[in-house]
Amino acid sequence: MAKTTTQPRDITRYLESDEDIAAYLDAALEEDDPALLAAALGDVARAKGQLARGEADIEAGVADDLDSVMAEADALPGEA
Repeated sequence: MAKTTTQPRDITRYLESDEDIAAYLDAALEEDDPALLAAALGDVARAKGQLARGEADIEAGVADDLDSVMAEADALPGEA
C-alpha cells in the first residue's frame, strides 16, 4: 500500500475578507477550545498583516499582481 503524504495548508490564504474572518472565528468559538481560539486569532493576525502588506505594495506599484504578493508573504520566516 502506498504511503499517503500531506502538506500543511496556510489558512491565511483563505481569509480574504472580513466576512471570511468572522466565519472562521465563529467556527473556532463553537469548538469551545481556548487553544484553538488562540491559534485562530493568530491566523487572523497573520492574514491581516499579509493583506495590509499586499495592499501597500499594490498601491506603490511594487507588485505586479496579488498572487505574487501573497506568495512572498507565505514565504516569511517563522511561519508554521
